[in-house]
Amino acid sequence: MASFEEKTSGPDSEQTSETGPGLEERVALLESERDEAVDHLKRVAADFDNYRKRAARDQASLVARAHERLVKELLPVLDNLERALEAGEQTEEAKLAEGVALVARELREALEREGLVEIETDGKFDPHVHEALLTQPSEAEEGSVIEVLQKGYRLGDRVLRPARVVISQGSG
Repeated sequence: MASFEEKTSGPDSEQTSETGPGLEERVALLESERDEAVDHLKRVAADFDNYRKRAARDQASLVARAHERLVKELLPVLDNLERALEAGEQTEEAKLAEGVALVARELREALEREGLVEIETDGKFDPHVHEALLTQPSEAEEGSVIEVLQKGYRLGDRVLRPARVVISQGSG
């Protein structure tokens, strides 16, 4: 009968000692490949997330542009209705003025629901939201708005149309 030392130091023990480091290298190689694949999947997931966010931003921008175009086209209609109201007040046509006032109010409310806001024209001239068409001497402080020739509007944070105004040169 062979001793324990003979059994462990036989030809099989040499094979396991040769394949032992080979297995460790193979396991290390497979772990490295796995780590690279996981990193690659994480990068792909991050790229997809960035794409999804960019697509959502682009969609929101497209919708905002569509709203802007529609509202911009409707502004002259609102201007003409307001002019008709002013003319109707000077005549005895109360029914006409009442009907036009109703249409103007409904149109204004619809545009406000879409985010339209009239630009304030009280106070100092602001070149970001006002367009100065004339300057006139007046008792008002120099650089202040004294008359609005055409109302200006914002849609969200964008100026759709600047307010066209007359500004004061001051007294003199």
